[in-house]
Amino acid sequence: MNGTRLIPLAATVVSLVFTVVAVWFVFQSGDIIDGPTAFETRTPTSGDPAAVTVLEGESPGDVGETLAEAGVIESATQFKVLVAFMGYDRLLQAGDYEFQRGTPVLEAVYRIRRGAITERIVTVIEGWRLEQIADAVAEQGVSREEFLAATDASLYELSLLNELPEGASLNGYLFPATYAIGISGPASDLVLTMLQAFLDNVPLGVRESAADVGLTFHEALTLASIIEREAQVAEERPIMAQVFLSRLALGIRLEADPTVQFAVSEDPASIAEFGYWKAGLTGDDLVVDSPYNTYQNAGLPPGPISNPGLLSILAVMNPAETNYLYFVARPDGSHAFAETFEEHSQNVAEFIR
Repeated sequence: MNGTRLIPLAATVVSLVFTVVAVWFVFQSGDIIDGPTAFETRTPTSGDPAAVTVLEGESPGDVGETLAEAGVIESATQFKVLVAFMGYDRLLQAGDYEFQRGTPVLEAVYRIRRGAITERIVTVIEGWRLEQIADAVAEQGVSREEFLAATDASLYELSLLNELPEGASLNGYLFPATYAIGISGPASDLVLTMLQAFLDNVPLGVRESAADVGLTFHEALTLASIIEREAQVAEERPIMAQVFLSRLALGIRLEADPTVQFAVSEDPASIAEFGYWKAGLTGDDLVVDSPYNTYQNAGLPPGPISNPGLLSILAVMNPAETNYLYFVARPDGSHAFAETFEEHSQNVAEFIR
């Protein structure tokens, strides 16, 4: 019985010794972090960025050599051994990567295993306008001015943009999502990626269904952009769509506060004082002279006021079946809907203080 237990015990000891030796060898330079969780939360290393391409089927040794030659890591051998030790030999992902020089070897392994091509990402939030996206990409090192210049719709030959009037921007057409920002390339590449994301998530069939509610797709997207700024409860989006579509059909002004917020922000002084979306609109705001002010102008504004998400776009294409013509916000962010002006007036008196 004792003899039958010695073999697995010996194997365990040998395995332990090998593990200790391998870990010491890999980390002898002192580049140690605690694993995937530590990697995901660590601060990017300092130094100039380097572009590294990992080819499909390339061996860990070749990848390590490429990283070492670019100054990303100190030792190609460490990289190769660590990849083997972690069982990632066939799991390294091809791609064009951006690294800081002097990156710890374990971080480089994790990133290439996960296909994290860059440390720089930007997340476009539903309801943001172009300037907010430009601010976000500027925080990741992209020129704000260059990005905004790249949102000129005339720069892109896409059927998606055929309905845009001359001189229009891409406000509304940059799909809310998370994007990786590469080490080089013009801002127009990032804009084009956002446009492609729009095409991928809002396919032709969805865009063509705008005709079912009596709108062009540009008009439907404009309405979706208003709903995106109005709605805080997802289930209310189709109801809002029906309200606005009914008001359009009856020739009743939309009187949507977000359009007034967009209108007053055409004045840089307003943005400086109140931000892009002014809260607490005044009586003077409601009469501001702008084609985007739906308190003063019937119909839809000239174009989207924000970049809506898919739910708001689909809400316009699939409105609820209601007889509501009015709604007002409750303090909790939901809305009280009404069929008559009298009922709406009661809701206003109850919820607007």
